[in-house]
Amino acid sequence: MTGKVTLVGAGPGDPGLLTLRGLEALQSAEVVVYDRLVGEEILNLIPASAQRVDVGKHPGHHPVPQWSINEILLKEAQKGRNVVRLKGGDPYLFGRGAEELELLQKHGVPFEVVSGVTSALAAPAAAGIPVTHRDWASSVHIVTGHARSGKALDLNFSALTAAGGTCVFLMGMAALEGICTGLLAAGMDPDTPAAVVERGTLPGQRKVVSTLARLAAEVRSAGLSNPAVIVVGPVAALSEALDWRSARPLTGQRVIVTRSAGRGEALCRSLRALGAEVLNCPTVSTVSTVDSEKLTKILNLSKQIQWIAFTSAAGVEAVFSALWEAGLDARSLGAVRFAAIGPATARALEAQRLRADFVPALYDSEHLARGLAERLEGGTVLLLRSAIATPTLSRVLTEAGASWLEVPVYDARLPEEPDPALTAWLERGESLVTFSSGSTVRGFVRALEPGADLSRVRGVSIGAQTAAVCAQNGIPTLVAAEATERGLIDLILNQFGERRAEP
Repeated sequence: MTGKVTLVGAGPGDPGLLTLRGLEALQSAEVVVYDRLVGEEILNLIPASAQRVDVGKHPGHHPVPQWSINEILLKEAQKGRNVVRLKGGDPYLFGRGAEELELLQKHGVPFEVVSGVTSALAAPAAAGIPVTHRDWASSVHIVTGHARSGKALDLNFSALTAAGGTCVFLMGMAALEGICTGLLAAGMDPDTPAAVVERGTLPGQRKVVSTLARLAAEVRSAGLSNPAVIVVGPVAALSEALDWRSARPLTGQRVIVTRSAGRGEALCRSLRALGAEVLNCPTVSTVSTVDSEKLTKILNLSKQIQWIAFTSAAGVEAVFSALWEAGLDARSLGAVRFAAIGPATARALEAQRLRADFVPALYDSEHLARGLAERLEGGTVLLLRSAIATPTLSRVLTEAGASWLEVPVYDARLPEEPDPALTAWLERGESLVTFSSGSTVRGFVRALEPGADLSRVRGVSIGAQTAAVCAQNGIPTLVAAEATERGLIDLILNQFGERRAEP
């Protein structure tokens, strides 16, 4: 049985610009053949079960030639597999998409094309440049600035100059000086606004806005490089006024999110939306250790249990997943009341259609313990939490004369070896690091290369207990006023956000 190839345009790199159809195709793929310019966040959407094939090309270096890429697609489809060919931008705009499909068509392999958002439009827009404007440009001309190997750049500069409107050059950084010289020689006004946008729509986007006569020199001075687009035309002058990305409060800030795998995405999205460059770097993983038989036995034998206390969403999920797999549900927990250390844990209970009967006003172990001690009526509190939880909760309960039992329900595991991506990130400059628990701090330190320079790190802690672990590891830290992700974001905005005047 022959499989199918879906040619998907991944867009300019921002995962928010991947189309819904592209995401659907990617999530059902068995094999994904991808290019260099596909963003890392988009690659993270590939199913873990899918085979990845990197055929990325760099300027002047093509480790996998085009004919070989074509053959890979054909052979994988002939095995009956669902193949996605993932290309940056739009696959039919200087993407050689048609060449790849021609071989499939010749061999009767079914295929589909999913258009992508091209950087020719998205990168200028992200830099505040509309490629058309009723007063300034009624046409846009998208041109490749890349010449075939061994051949000189061959563009009809006279025609481009005569046409007016906006010229957008893709893959043209190596030929930037030649493009500017060619347009000038063809009679274009040296004072024509022009710009280069590097890594458009991506974290770390940079731009140079100048005139045609001075653009090449200013780009060289600023050190801009590929991937980048070149924009020439009056609309480039609108960049300063319409640059919405640079106006975001966290533009230029670099933030590392250390929450456990699968739990940091929402925080990453919020920080990116505010302009920060974000590295999602889980420094702890949670593994369920729930023994559902032991748990139900404790509940059945200990009729005095009045409260079950959860200190994390991970604990809630571990308990109810284990109960479900054992053929049980919330009814096996009996007529108890539930306490949650904070809103995120309470929301995890809500996902099980259970309401938290108590959430402390301050979201930490000490206030949770005090509130439970006040609410106990001669019964017992059952603590369901991490195997390496801090002793604060049980200590305060004991000091208050409250009865409690504890069952570890998950284990927080730290990295076994350093993470090269984390070390490389810190080598690039200073960074804020968000910590949501003591385990994330210890995992962060474990993930660093030996001798890593912690002077480049500024911790942002969700609470005082986590900050204490930061201090033990020599990480200077600020503490959020509220122990929530919203509290972390507000702290970063207040301390590091740029306060801009209202327009």
